[in-house]
Amino acid sequence: MTDFFALAYPWVKAFHIIAVISWMAGLFYLPRVMVYHVERAECGDILDSTFKIMELKLFRFIMNPALIASWFFGLILVMTPGVVDWSSVWPWLKAISVIGMTWFHHWLGLRRKDFESGSNALSGRQYRMMNEVPTILLIVIVVSVVVKF
Repeated sequence: MTDFFALAYPWVKAFHIIAVISWMAGLFYLPRVMVYHVERAECGDILDSTFKIMELKLFRFIMNPALIASWFFGLILVMTPGVVDWSSVWPWLKAISVIGMTWFHHWLGLRRKDFESGSNALSGRQYRMMNEVPTILLIVIVVSVVVKF
């Protein structure tokens, strides 16, 4: 089994990077769409319906599969012998940040449902501020993995 992980490593790593890029694109874009939804659409108008469709399709067909693929390939990488030194700080910091990113993903899903039901209570400014969460977590993850402190 160790040979399989060693042989598959470059492919798994490539697919993990592709999945993470796709996931991050959604995590950056969905809050921005929500900013415009709050600031430009009136509940029940055509723009409201358009934003709801955009948010649903982005979340369900891009972000959710990318989240699942990121976790799947990431866990395979973690199980590959010699890839992670658990006595270092970096894998723990990355794990906490990935869990934070996953929480943010689900938070966005709940906000999408708020828009769907017409019960959104957040402002465009609040969505703009929340849009910084994935940026901060991305910086922590990349620095952790590259510097490996």
